[in-house]
Amino acid sequence: MNVSIAKDETFLATVLAPFDFVRQVGVVIGFSLLTALAAQIVIPIGPVPITAQTFAVVLAGALLGSRLGAMAMIAYLLEGASGLPFFAGGTGGLPHLLGPTGGYLIAFPAAAFITGAFAEHGWDRKFMTSIAAMFLGSVVIILFGSVWFALLMRTPPVAVLRVAVLPFLPGEVIKVLLAAAVLPAGWKLLNR
Repeated sequence: MNVSIAKDETFLATVLAPFDFVRQVGVVIGFSLLTALAAQIVIPIGPVPITAQTFAVVLAGALLGSRLGAMAMIAYLLEGASGLPFFAGGTGGLPHLLGPTGGYLIAFPAAAFITGAFAEHGWDRKFMTSIAAMFLGSVVIILFGSVWFALLMRTPPVAVLRVAVLPFLPGEVIKVLLAAAVLPAGWKLLNR
């Protein structure tokens, strides 16, 4: 009996076929740890630092698909909330998850799910559609994170835009372009 959580259309499901339950659990844990590692790459620019986490989030969604990508991000959030030093700069604990940057973190499962859903429909096979899928995942993170920040910090919209949105846009473009380049190249190598 083959127990499966992921759809077979994802890149990793194809590479790791048969993509059984044990392999699926392994990649979920692996991508939660990759996200924790990416959180340690920090550029402190104010109350919301720039990290490499969003790169790991959209890549997890694209490689694992909607369900497993979201599960990897939920596992990451549970690991960090439990006190492991998995959040930005080696922090952890529930208060960090509920603080000013918590909205960005809480959006990770939704962003991975959305990116993964597009990947399951073939958007990860071409560069431009990969960019679109990963861009949409990044928008979810920035939108939810900035709204959370504004509500929690009682910050006017113009200040939120200046502090919690605009500083991240150049980095997001770079991260999305890098992540989007990985998948079409991988599919081309796989099809040879």
